[in-house]
Amino acid sequence: MNEFFQGLADSFTRTFITEDRWLQMLNGLLVTIEITVFAAAIGIALGFLIAIIRSTYDKNLLGKKCRRLSDYVLKVINVICNIYITVIRGTPVVIQLMIMYYIVFASSRNGIIAAIISFGMNSAAYVAEIVRSGIMSIDKGQFEASRSLGFDYKSTMIHIIIPQAFKNILPALGNEFIVLVKETSVAGYVALQDITYVGNLIRSRTYEAFFPLISVAIIYLVIVLILSYFLKKLERRLRSSDH
Repeated sequence: MNEFFQGLADSFTRTFITEDRWLQMLNGLLVTIEITVFAAAIGIALGFLIAIIRSTYDKNLLGKKCRRLSDYVLKVINVICNIYITVIRGTPVVIQLMIMYYIVFASSRNGIIAAIISFGMNSAAYVAEIVRSGIMSIDKGQFEASRSLGFDYKSTMIHIIIPQAFKNILPALGNEFIVLVKETSVAGYVALQDITYVGNLIRSRTYEAFFPLISVAIIYLVIVLILSYFLKKLERRLRSSDH
């Protein structure tokens, strides 16, 4: 029994203490968080924009006065958005990451920027569909009622439609962000030293898998639990504001 615990202690020392490997894991965690935060920002901004374009076209929300714009320009933009969503959702995120790193950023080989843009664009496609479903669930009569009250299209979307849609889609949106956190684990394919890459690197140097891999799994689990906690708190606050 003493030999067993001594072996665990030695393994722990080699994994975290030797060569300050705990510091390597901390730096890897910071890289993971950096990629996730900026990619989520891109995903939200681009996803909401695509969702608004697609739902506007599907519901013809611009009205008869903008019929020409709706029939031509909006139709072309909607087709582009559909192609974008189809391509992004139909190809693996690892391939998108490598295309961004080895082709788009071939001259600079900036892994962080390539990863942020890749994961952000990938997330945007899913966010767009989630947000679009939320907007489509809002009765079109609310658009017409807001017009009768003097609201223009922009004011209607910002003050009436988006807040209602956001409450409906928050659980699905939160789930997408949780998936995004875990998807960043493939960033090592472009030589980024994220937490997964560092954990696997330590495993290859110590020839021990238990502590490096279990530690990485626990770190991801803690991140997801923290994110889930704040999402549930936000859901409760939004529900309480309805009363």
